[in-house]
Parts: sequence; C-alpha cells; structure tokens
Amino acid sequence: MKIRLRFILFSLFILSVVSCKKRLDINTDPNNPSLEQLTPKLVLPAAVSSAAGRIGSDYAIFGGMWAEFYTQGTTANQFKVIDDYNVTKDFGQTNKGEPWVELFSGALNDFNFVINKAKQQGDWNYFLMATVMKAYTYQVLVDLYDKVPYTEAFQGSANLQPHFDDGYTVYKGLLAELNTALSKDFTLSTNTPAGPYDYVFTTSTESSWSITPWIRFANTLKLKMYLRMVYAKPAEAEAGIRKLYSSGVAFLDKNASMNVFQDAPDKRNPFYTYNFVEIGTNANIKASFTFLSWLRANNDPRIDNYFLPKTGSTTEYLAIHQGDYANLDPALNTTSIPNISPTAPVDFISLAESHFLQAEALERFFNGAGAKAEYDAGVTASFARYGDNAAPFIATGGSYAYPSGGTFEQKLEAIIVQKWASMPGSHAIEAFFERNRTGYPRTSPVFSTNAAYVPGQIVYSKSGITNGLFPKRLIIPDLESSRNANAPADELLTKKVWWDVR
Repeated sequence: MKIRLRFILFSLFILSVVSCKKRLDINTDPNNPSLEQLTPKLVLPAAVSSAAGRIGSDYAIFGGMWAEFYTQGTTANQFKVIDDYNVTKDFGQTNKGEPWVELFSGALNDFNFVINKAKQQGDWNYFLMATVMKAYTYQVLVDLYDKVPYTEAFQGSANLQPHFDDGYTVYKGLLAELNTALSKDFTLSTNTPAGPYDYVFTTSTESSWSITPWIRFANTLKLKMYLRMVYAKPAEAEAGIRKLYSSGVAFLDKNASMNVFQDAPDKRNPFYTYNFVEIGTNANIKASFTFLSWLRANNDPRIDNYFLPKTGSTTEYLAIHQGDYANLDPALNTTSIPNISPTAPVDFISLAESHFLQAEALERFFNGAGAKAEYDAGVTASFARYGDNAAPFIATGGSYAYPSGGTFEQKLEAIIVQKWASMPGSHAIEAFFERNRTGYPRTSPVFSTNAAYVPGQIVYSKSGITNGLFPKRLIIPDLESSRNANAPADELLTKKVWWDVR
C-alpha cells in the first residue's frame, strides 16, 4: 500500500517547505521566494514540523512496538515486519527510507539554514532554537543508526558523498554546538522574538514570548545526552552532568512539544494521520499485552488515556500478546487500539521526562539528594497530563512509591519504568532507546502467555526472526548507501549502537 503522510500545517509552513529543501526553487515566482528572501522566521516552523512529522509517526510507531506498548493486529499486516524484527533497509511509509530522507533533506537542512542565517544577523534567539532542534533531531538519528553524516553534511554540490561520523563524534559535536548557542547574549536588540512562529513554546504574540524555555530545553537535552553516554563514557558523562549542576542551570519545567495540531486535513498529529487517516483503518496498531497487563496490574488510571476500550465495550480493555498477530481467535478482532487524538502533541522532551532525567542524575552523582522529589514530580506530571491524580500511587505503600531504601539499581528501575510508562504515542521512540540503554523494563524469561509472566516485562516477539535477540537499531536506507560511497557497511538490527554497552 502506498502511503503519503500529509501534515503541512499552515500557508507559512507550505511556503517554507517548498522553499527550503535541497531542491530549492530559485525562480522569480513570487509564490516561491529565492533563498535570499528566506528568513529564520519563515523556515524554522517548517523545520520543526518536518522533525515532528517523522519522529512522531514512523519512528514513534516502530519505537512503540519495540517498547511493547503496541503490537500488530490480527486482521491487518501493515506493521508485521516491525513485530517480526524484520525491518529492511528501506523502512518507511512507501519502503523508500523516507524518514531518513526527510530528516536530512528537510528538518536538518532547514535547521542548518536557520543557524547560518541567524548567525549572520546576530539573531541569537533563532540561533539557539535551531541549534537545539538540530541537536535533538541528530540525537534521534544517531541513536537509531549509530553512524550518520555530520562533519561533512550540508555542503550541497561541494560534497555529495559526505563522510559518516561515529555516534560519539556526533554527540561531542552536538554538545559543543549547544554550548556555543547557550553562550550568546540574548538581551541584544538583534534578537527576534518568535511568538506564534515558535511551534514548541508558542505564544499568541511576539511580545509575550521568551527565550527562557529554549535555554531550559537545551540544558535538559544536554542532560539526556550525557545520561545516554553514562555506560560508554562514564567519566565524561559524569563530568558533564556535574558541570550542569555546579553551574546552576535550569531544566525544563514544561513540555517541549510541537503542540499546534488541529483536527483538520493536513494539520493533524502525524501518528494519528499515518495510522488512522493515511492507512484508512484502525486494524493495525493494537494494545500489547506487555503494557496493558502492567497498567491493569497497577490499576493505573492512565489506561483510558493510552487505549480505547475494546470494540463493543466502554470499560473493558483487550490486548494481543506481542507478535501474536497470526492468532485466529475472533475475539482479538475487538482488541483495544491506541487512544491518539488528532490534536495530540509530539513530544521532544516532556515535563515528565525532564524530571526523570534529573532523578537519575541526582541518584547517580549526588548521593540521591532530591532524587525522590524529582521522581515523584515525574510521575505526577505524567498523570496530570491526563487529569489523573498520582498522589496515592507515589505515597508510601503506593504502587509507584519510590524505593528510597533500596539499591541504586532498584531506584534506577523505578525511574526508567515510570519513564517508559509516560511515553506511549508520539514519544515512544525514547522508550525504546532507554530500554536499550538501561535494560528496563526487564526482559521476561517466559512469554506473556505463561502463568509465570510478570506484567510489564518485555518479551521476545512470538513472530520474531532474530533467534531470541532483540532489535537495537535501524539499517541505513538503500537510497543513502547506494549513492554514498562513504556509507558504512550494513549492520544487523540486533547490533548495538555505540552507547549501548551495558
């Protein structure tokens, strides 16, 4: 089935998407302005939309299945290859590697344009915003593919076959770029307030807009990247985190999300658009028993925010065991589907994730001082997002009470499992990364149909073809590797990326 994802948001977005790709139209048509006429204000919304569109759809769907929030339905077949751990080089909506292509030729190319243009103009607001989004988008790509073009990227015809850099080199480069952007003077008159042109921290007017949330976003992204390095480069990760805290930086106190979607054609949430609109059926992505069993075991009220009740019921939920899409039981035709709203945001870093990152950092490097408070705040933020009350869950004796008297690993497990539980939907790719980094949620020694199964433990897919090994990455698409002689040799899906050494 040929599928096209359409989520061009506004006429501004249409203008900037058409105008700022590698295929730039430089004619004099007034509807297609020249490169010289483009401004950071015009291009940044398109770039953010491009990043959210792919990270919040293609990558979120496979991340959600590999994190075992979801599994393939029994009456459709769109995502069987994901459940099978049989994703090919050409992963994407029309099997041509579109997510990779879009993020490089779209999002990253546009962020790079904004960075260069803003630097020329001394507009450090747009310089920081574009740098943060570039670093975030690159972080996702590196964590997926391990090696990507970075130091030689975006040179156009001057270098059509850029070198691929290893993930550690890219991380170091991105952290340096974030430090440079954060060092700028944001009080200068050359800085432009973004207001409604900011799709992440939008305000209705430019006068009510502030760069402060972006500074917090940058600091929180640095914290996340250092924690992702913590097993591969422990000394460097610790030094980076200690410097953040000794400098007294502030972390995100709100969601860093694209939250401008509307329930109208070409303006909806990309996960919703891809799964429910473009495919034209809700029969593919279904609730996984792994996650649903955990929610039920803990009587978690978020269940009705994450899933819709099974067909024909308003209160009962039904799940499929991971990869069990060949099951002929007709009852599975009524399995619960994701409760994804057409206006749901695409998270880059959520408030809950920000708190969980801080909890882990404090537990690792500061003797746990303040870790419980951050953990509790993370659980509270995740519940509050859906109007639910976390207080009885995090109270002493509650299902999610922080194990203050436990070992470091018990505390880490609590933090990561709650982070996992906060990430279904368009943020699901991060749950997959954190599972690979930490090993939490734990791997079950038995399949989920076994009476000994512990709810919430990750199981090897019933349809898996990788001999018991879980996927760890994606393969660089053929569209890139066949045209770039510098592309690395293909790796197996089960080959770990650079930071996954635990």
